[in-house]
Amino acid sequence: MPASLSAAAAGFGTGLSLIVAIGAQNAFVLRQGIRRDAVLAVVGICALSDALLIALGVGGVGAVVVAWPGALTVVGWIGGGFLLCYGALAARRVLRPGESGLRAEGEVTGSRRRAVLTCLAMTWLNPHVYLDTVFLLGSIAADRGPLRWTFGLGAVLASLCWFAALGFGARLLSRFLARPTAWRVLDGLVATTMIAMGVTLVAGA
Repeated sequence: MPASLSAAAAGFGTGLSLIVAIGAQNAFVLRQGIRRDAVLAVVGICALSDALLIALGVGGVGAVVVAWPGALTVVGWIGGGFLLCYGALAARRVLRPGESGLRAEGEVTGSRRRAVLTCLAMTWLNPHVYLDTVFLLGSIAADRGPLRWTFGLGAVLASLCWFAALGFGARLLSRFLARPTAWRVLDGLVATTMIAMGVTLVAGA
């Protein structure tokens, strides 16, 4: 497999692993999709916001590494530690699952403007978004060297595919995602991916 394709595939898998965790943003997109309310606007905001934040992480962390090569070791240890913790939390959810999956209940969105403002708030005021996209993806991408932008492109594509599937395929996905068992499977995949990447980053630091 060509190095560029491998980097893009790694970025896609990493990005998808970070995005699929249960959260307010995913629940909101799912609700909008089921109600067919401002779906295109909501999906576009989520995907575009992720693309901007991923670019910031890849470019920012990458620039620091170029200016100070020793930063790669620091980033590797810190990023690897975060990934191991993230994976451990996902593994804990597999062993101790919650009582419900991702549901679509909630108050009805009153207007397109309200939907857009709510989506922007859930995206840009959520500290976990910055941790996932700017720091974690940025630190993993920095380890790819010249292929970090290819890795970032793969992560952006993963974000677009996930939000598009969640928004436009909501009526088909809602029953599946409402099952706790489905999220245990997803969390198991997330845990495996995150722990493996965390070990790789720490070992290479």
